[in-house]
Amino acid sequence: MLSVPTSHHDLLTDEKRALAFLGTVMADGSPQVTPVWFNTDEEFFYINTAKGRVKDRNLRARPAVALTISDPHDSYRYIQVRGRVVGFFEEGAQDHMDKLSFKYENKPWNLPPGQVRVIFKIQPEKITTHE
Repeated sequence: MLSVPTSHHDLLTDEKRALAFLGTVMADGSPQVTPVWFNTDEEFFYINTAKGRVKDRNLRARPAVALTISDPHDSYRYIQVRGRVVGFFEEGAQDHMDKLSFKYENKPWNLPPGQVRVIFKIQPEKITTHE
C-alpha cells in the first residue's frame, strides 16, 4: 500500500477515520493548511473540495502539496506525505464526496445548491512516519 510502513496502514482505513491536514501554497508563496477528508488506493491520495475554494484555486495553480494524516487517538503518531497534484476532475466528484461522508459521518453528503465538487488526485513523492 503506497510506501507507508505496515505500522501505519491503519491510518489509511475507513475504520480509523483519520483526518488529513492539507498544506497548499498561496499565490504570494505563503502556506495554507486545511483539515480534509481523504481516501487512497494503492498508488494515490484523493481529496475532494468545492470548486472555487482557496484550496481548489491553490491546487490548480500550484500542484506541490503536503499531507499530514494524524492518528485521532495519538496526535504524535502520523504519516507525512509530500507530493504533487497529478489530476483533478469534477466527474464522479459528488459520488466521491458521498463515499467520504459515509467514511467520516456515516451518512450521505448534503450537497448545497449550486455547489460543484472537485476531486484532486495526489501522487506521493515522499512518505515518512512518526510513532
